[in-house]
Amino acid sequence: VLKLFKLLHRTRQEVFKNDTKALEAARQKINEEFRNNRDETSEEKINELLKIASDVEVILRTSVIQAVHTDSDKI
Repeated sequence: VLKLFKLLHRTRQEVFKNDTKALEAARQKINEEFRNNRDETSEEKINELLKIASDVEVILRTSVIQAVHTDSDKI
C-alpha cells in the first residue's frame, strides 16, 4: 500500500511539474483517498482499492497532457 502511495505521488510530481495548482490538488486527492480507506480490513476491498489506485497511476502517466500557451494561437 505504501509503495503504491509513494508511486502515485512520484507520478503526480512528474505529470504536473511546474503546475502548482494541479500538484496541490492531486496531492490532496491522493492523501484524502488513502486516508478515507486506511481503516479498511476486508482483503477483497483492499485489493479492489489497490487495483483502482494502480489504474489511476497508469492513466496519469500515459494519458494526461500538460499544455502551455506559447502564443495567442499556439499551445
